[in-house]
Amino acid sequence: MKQKFSTKWKASRQARKQRKYLANLPLHLRHKLMSASLSKELRKKHERRSFPVRKNDVVKVIDGSFKGKTGRISDVDLRKLKASIEGIQKQKKDGTKVNIYFFPSKLQITELNLDDKKRMNAIAKNKEIKEGKK
Repeated sequence: MKQKFSTKWKASRQARKQRKYLANLPLHLRHKLMSASLSKELRKKHERRSFPVRKNDVVKVIDGSFKGKTGRISDVDLRKLKASIEGIQKQKKDGTKVNIYFFPSKLQITELNLDDKKRMNAIAKNKEIKEGKK
């Protein structure tokens, strides 16, 4: 049986191959695509430009009809490659409220959730690499 996802694939100019790569991407690699830019203060503090979005991060919407709104991330959907924000919902015709999902590129992280040990290790590892280069 042929493997669906190839780890040796590098790049292609063909859009169909790019779409196929994203569609067959395993969840542990999709996490990296869920990165949002950091605010200026966080960039200086952590010496990093972007970070993968995680539940309970506080984000600001940069682009779209909800531009300027801020809120806490309530759900991260790795299958859709989108994240929803608490308090930002739309109302359907029947009156029910539905969460709106955003691409992480349209979000800016203003406050990081540092409860997770893995995330703290990623920050520490990044600082060690920066110090080693200097």
